Amino acid sequence: MEIIRERYLSEIRRFYDSNLIKVLTGVRRCGKSIILKQIENELISENFVSYDHIISINFEDMQYDKLRTYSKLNAYILKQIKDQGKYYIFLDEIQHVRQFEKVLSSLKATQNVSIFVTGSNSKLLSGRLATLLVGRCKEFKIMPFTYSEYLEYYRINGIELPDNPLNDYLKYGGMPQRLEYNNGKDITEYLKSIYDGIVNKDICNSKSKINKEAFNIIAKYIINNSTKEFSAQNVVDYYNKYNNANMDRKVIYRYLEKLEEACLISRVHRYDVASKWNLKSIEKQYAVDNGFILACSNTNNVILSHLLENVIYNELIFKGFEVKIGKTYKGEIDFVAMKDSKKCFIQVAYLLLDGTVINREFNAFKSIKDPSPKYVISLDSFDMSRGGITHLNLEDFLLDRKHLFLS
Repeated sequence: MEIIRERYLSEIRRFYDSNLIKVLTGVRRCGKSIILKQIENELISENFVSYDHIISINFEDMQYDKLRTYSKLNAYILKQIKDQGKYYIFLDEIQHVRQFEKVLSSLKATQNVSIFVTGSNSKLLSGRLATLLVGRCKEFKIMPFTYSEYLEYYRINGIELPDNPLNDYLKYGGMPQRLEYNNGKDITEYLKSIYDGIVNKDICNSKSKINKEAFNIIAKYIINNSTKEFSAQNVVDYYNKYNNANMDRKVIYRYLEKLEEACLISRVHRYDVASKWNLKSIEKQYAVDNGFILACSNTNNVILSHLLENVIYNELIFKGFEVKIGKTYKGEIDFVAMKDSKKCFIQVAYLLLDGTVINREFNAFKSIKDPSPKYVISLDSFDMSRGGITHLNLEDFLLDRKHLFLS
């Protein structure tokens, strides 16, 4: 049984009848197709739409291979439209259609339709589509399961939770179908197969000129080093050392862009706390799901503190925050989370084991004069708040037992 992803449906619902094209983007297998089906079911069950006024095409289904050009797709859809009533069109993985933006533009201009599309490419709304449909699209970024959705999946399916569900989620992530496996080896193999499929279909496909072997080495290094400060030179040095080659930094940045386009990573800029300026030249990257960090690791041993930081970043994005890395004149704050012109500062720790660790994490805020709320998030269950800085337990944060306050 699939969980109802109400967080997304509540955002999309008010656009059901809008003339705007609804675009759902996100990494492959994160649940976009399920959300499309849930929208269809809602429209039918609420008696808004009859079956014969829904046109649904999944371009991952081979029976629709012949529709992968804009002219054939347009002709097929027009043939399904029989009257003047409103039709609801669902196009799953639309990036497989060459020049698909022409179809969307034409249908929107000439037919009484509400259009929903999904794509596994973060650049879906750039280029020609942006030019033809500027101001006429509404994007919804879909992510793998959050921890609360992960728990909900187990609950509604009557499946026994792992012994330590939080650790399980931190290690294996929230890709929906991985929850169908209960063995660590099987989960890891599944995650690696998803990663390989993304690389083969979306990045190093038959139309690409990318060196697949080089890309795989570099991409896995980048993803496995999520949450660490990015340095193109470090990646070059790593590649050249083990491959007796002379890699160019420009290639590294190109590969980084490909990973971002495939929705595998997010690239996050730094924010100067004192000047309140964004520093565009310095960044970190975060994997869209912790499972991909495991899939790209040479071993099953991943650094737990990095997994915590990666999960918190994705949770903040899910909750609608804009997230930056905070730079102070004395060091760095893990996150500056912003929403509605307000912000807070967040420091992430694995465990506050002793006075040295506690002082390090809480003193990270010492040079910040900004009065915005400040938080330390860790796995500790005991509340260690002090000096106006709030300590949050990770699970409390992920399950909304305690909320971030902004100012």
